[in-house]
Amino acid sequence: MNKPLYVQYYKFLSKAVQGDLGRSYSTNREVTSTIIQRFPATALLATSALILSTILGVLIGIVSAIKKYSFVDNFSMVFALIGISIPQFVFALLMALIFGAILKWFPISGYITEGWSHLVLPMVTLALRPLAIIARMTRSSMLDVMNQDYVRTAKAKGLSNAKVIFKHTLRNALNPVVTTLSASLAATLGGAFFIEYIFNWPGIGLLAVDSILKLDFPVIQGTVLFSAIIFVVINFLVDIVYAFLDPKVKLS
Repeated sequence: MNKPLYVQYYKFLSKAVQGDLGRSYSTNREVTSTIIQRFPATALLATSALILSTILGVLIGIVSAIKKYSFVDNFSMVFALIGISIPQFVFALLMALIFGAILKWFPISGYITEGWSHLVLPMVTLALRPLAIIARMTRSSMLDVMNQDYVRTAKAKGLSNAKVIFKHTLRNALNPVVTTLSASLAATLGGAFFIEYIFNWPGIGLLAVDSILKLDFPVIQGTVLFSAIIFVVINFLVDIVYAFLDPKVKLS
């Protein structure tokens, strides 16, 4: 720490490319091994939340687009607006209070080694915001595609509504949704920091918050760097997925 900042930065980078992120000030454990040990818990929470939000979000978006301006559509979009507007940590506290402390349906803290019911509250809390965003994006993209000439032609040929929606409309409406998914996964991993801390979920988020409270700088640097790498990899994979979803996009 008594070296100039540029020297410290050079030493950090030269070791980081070799997988050495230093040692924790508080536990003296290797930061890399600590992150690897905590990552499965965060991956499980983020992946389950994203799967839940994707399935429900796409279904809500499709129904809202088909039932445009109906009660179902208005109710769904109000729900989505609330889901986007409410901060995740506020929703987490409400979920813990209502379903954990008052109704006692699910445990407030713990990990799946004690039972899968421990996953429900943090998963639903983390899924709310991406679910709302995906629902609105799916609805908007579906409505845009449904007005295209080839969709009207498919209807004029006498194809069933299900085939028009799922074969001709949904696939062409998925590109903006896939972009939303990549951003949602990034936001999900970022939001997991607060959710893990509130529900005492033993992932990278809880590790990062604990390290901030303890001013454990090697662990802070390691968790931030690891999260940044995950974001870059996810965005790269999303670009590849585009080529399979949209025939107009070709990898070169």
